Amino acid sequence: MSGVQVTEQTVKELCDVAQLAVELAKKAGADDAEVLVRDGSELTAKIRLGEPELVQEAGSRALGLRVLKGGKRAVTYTSDLRREALEALCAETVTLADFAERDEFSAPPDPSLLAKSYPELDLYDPRVAEVDAAWALKQAIAGEAAARKHDARVTNSEGATWSRVLGATAFATSGGFVGGYRGSYASLVVEPLCDDMTDPGNPKKRNGYWWTASRFLAELEAAEAVGIEAARRTCATLGSRKVETQECAIVFDPEVSRGIVGTIFGVANGSSFWRKSSYLVGKEGELVASPLVTIVDDPLIPRAPGSKPFDGDGLPTRKNSVIEKGVLSSVLCDVYSARKLGRQSTGSAGRGIGGNPGPTTSNLVMQAGTWKRDALIRDTKRGLYVTSLMGFGFNPVTGDFSRGAQGFWIENGELTFPVSEITIAANFDEILKRIDAVADDLELRSSTAAPTFRVSHMMLAGTSS
Repeated sequence: MSGVQVTEQTVKELCDVAQLAVELAKKAGADDAEVLVRDGSELTAKIRLGEPELVQEAGSRALGLRVLKGGKRAVTYTSDLRREALEALCAETVTLADFAERDEFSAPPDPSLLAKSYPELDLYDPRVAEVDAAWALKQAIAGEAAARKHDARVTNSEGATWSRVLGATAFATSGGFVGGYRGSYASLVVEPLCDDMTDPGNPKKRNGYWWTASRFLAELEAAEAVGIEAARRTCATLGSRKVETQECAIVFDPEVSRGIVGTIFGVANGSSFWRKSSYLVGKEGELVASPLVTIVDDPLIPRAPGSKPFDGDGLPTRKNSVIEKGVLSSVLCDVYSARKLGRQSTGSAGRGIGGNPGPTTSNLVMQAGTWKRDALIRDTKRGLYVTSLMGFGFNPVTGDFSRGAQGFWIENGELTFPVSEITIAANFDEILKRIDAVADDLELRSSTAAPTFRVSHMMLAGTSS
């Protein structure tokens, strides 16, 4: 294996470029300037039925500039980091700001709030950088082969994809902040296909997947294990059928429950609050979920997928409790949304190269409970174990939630048969408050994570009785 490393020297070079751009923007007439620079590379190796389908490796380096002048702002970006190109960009951006609308809330953070130092979070693995396309293809081939070999009912494949991302980020502001860090992330996903001949007159393709991911190569599951689990999950869906329309318990698999937690951020952030586009507005300090529910956003977990030492405003990041034992304790804010709400930032700003900052998550995690997953299922007399949701049916203003679902029917504490082509629905407020059991199977493979949990009852729409 071989590859190009992202070094600490790379980070320093990006910080120097960011500081230079800030100085040039000030010289061009900006009152304040913020510069984000990113250098990254991606490798993707996809195979299907044992043959390479895609091998792609690409790198990019780009700079995003935001200038503030007289209460007005403008954002531009470039991939040309030569000094003369940056001088031209800064002049153009200041001119654009002159034509923008004045916004009293568009001001830089108080310099006293900017991060003075930040922690080393161990976010980069040199071994990930050493992976070349040949090795990545071998991993993908091994994963898919294991899936096809594990069960004869796996008759086809959507393929297997091994990918990695390497990057360095630098940020500088005219308020005096400058900082940078590097990161790595690698993943493998295997997607088998089965022919479902349960109804010969209406054969169907059943697809499924499994995946592994981490910032560190040694923490990835073995490719063969990923393939076997992908095959097991896919074959388990064979013979899926509907169930009668009814109200019943719903148990969410971690693959689905993390999506539920992600939806909570959509209604528990400063932007949705100042726009009044969240059903949670006015409910801080109130019980909005079961006392079993605690959700935190923690950017300071070493090696975690969403960790970062400072935010997109240059403020130090910190652990924030969003829901504490069912009570809405805070909403995640960047500097701008915090000002709109008359409060302080939670150090939760994110921004892309060509955009303004806005509230975002880091590692958004629903804390594990005490139940073992199997015991939780055994404790469920009748209901649905949900393994995937389809479509998008959520109204953030009213909280109404309705999604297509598939999974397995639970009868007398056992998973009995696969279920598909049904819909589950309830108000999101009711879903959170009806959580009556939380398992201990939390895994932080992605930046949003949650364990298995059970909602005591939701409406399930299937066949008419």
